[in-house]
Amino acid sequence: MVQIEEIRRSFVARLKEALAAEGIPEWGAGVRLAKMAKVTPKACSKWLNGESMPGGAKMLALATALSVRVEWLEYGRGAMREDSPAQAPDSRIQPRSFDLQDEPEYTGVLQLTARGSTGDGDDNPHVEIRGVMAFKSAWLRANGLSQKHLDVIYANGNSMEPTINDGDVLLVDESKIEPKDGQIFAMQSESKGTIVKRLVRSDFVGWIIRSDNPDKARYGDETLRDGEINEVRIIGRVVWRGGML
Repeated sequence: MVQIEEIRRSFVARLKEALAAEGIPEWGAGVRLAKMAKVTPKACSKWLNGESMPGGAKMLALATALSVRVEWLEYGRGAMREDSPAQAPDSRIQPRSFDLQDEPEYTGVLQLTARGSTGDGDDNPHVEIRGVMAFKSAWLRANGLSQKHLDVIYANGNSMEPTINDGDVLLVDESKIEPKDGQIFAMQSESKGTIVKRLVRSDFVGWIIRSDNPDKARYGDETLRDGEINEVRIIGRVVWRGGML
């Protein structure tokens, strides 16, 4: 007789396989799935941790959002996706020669009204484009940064002092969404909204969301165990900051 634990484990494996096929990292997967299935990130976290399984309507919503067959996702029957005809090569990805003389001296990066909290969190319910900030094209290229992945936001709060001060300009690379020990990330938390903190890997408790401010009575560490990482989405890594000296 198949045990319910085995069914859930198999479902979790298929769900993570479908997420990987769509390029969705496990970090923040619960937040993304919540939007797809229109449930809370906590419910999605339970699916990803094998604590429960979605009902029929939610299972169908997940399968549709992840472009997989619902029979495969729920029961493991048949192929993951329907057969699709082979597509002709995309001419947009054909290599071309690049002459540095063609590169403009400056590259514009969008400035957003969004604030990354270095304090208690920011909701950012409505984000607009404030303008464009110019960066040296050669500097972006030398640091492996691409304009299409970059946004400028603003720090709000004091928890990351002295590294980041209130009001500082932050350049966020949204292609860097894999957690790395010791790096500073902009993250989306269900409870706190948009936050800017340092991630620290611990062999004992999983990941720690840490503030640089030495006042730990006010800005203490937040422990994020491995089973909870899908409830916090990494927006991108903070690769540069600018502000008053």
